[in-house]
Amino acid sequence: MTSPETNLIQFRAAEQLLAARDPRGAVDLLDNVIDEHPEHRGARLLRARAYFLEARLRSAEQEFQWVLEREPDNAFAHFALARTLQRASRDEEARAHFKLAAALDPRPDFVEAAGFESFEPPGPGTTDLGN
Repeated sequence: MTSPETNLIQFRAAEQLLAARDPRGAVDLLDNVIDEHPEHRGARLLRARAYFLEARLRSAEQEFQWVLEREPDNAFAHFALARTLQRASRDEEARAHFKLAAALDPRPDFVEAAGFESFEPPGPGTTDLGN
C-alpha cells in the first residue's frame, strides 16, 4: 500500500506529464493511484484524457463513461466522451454528448461543438423549451 502523500505526488506528476504530452507516463502513474483509490474521479478523468491522447479510444471511452455514471452532470466528461466518439467515427453518439455538454455548461466551445449558434438555458419556471 502506497502512502497518501505518494499517491498525491503521483497524481500531480501525471498532470505534469500530460501537460508535457507524455500520456504513457501519465497512465503509468495513474494506474498506481487508481489501484489504490478506484473511486478517485479526478484520477479516472485524467487517465481518460491520457488514453485519448494515446489514441486508445476504447479505454478513453470506458473511463469517461465510468465518470459519467457517477457524475452525469459533468459537462467536461460529456464533451471529452463526445470527442472520443467523434474520433472513432461514431458521430451520432458523439452529437448527443456534445449537446449534453452544451446544455450543462454553455461554454462557447461546447456550444459550437454541439452545432448551436448560441445557447441560453431557459429561465426558472419556464416550460417552453423551444421545441
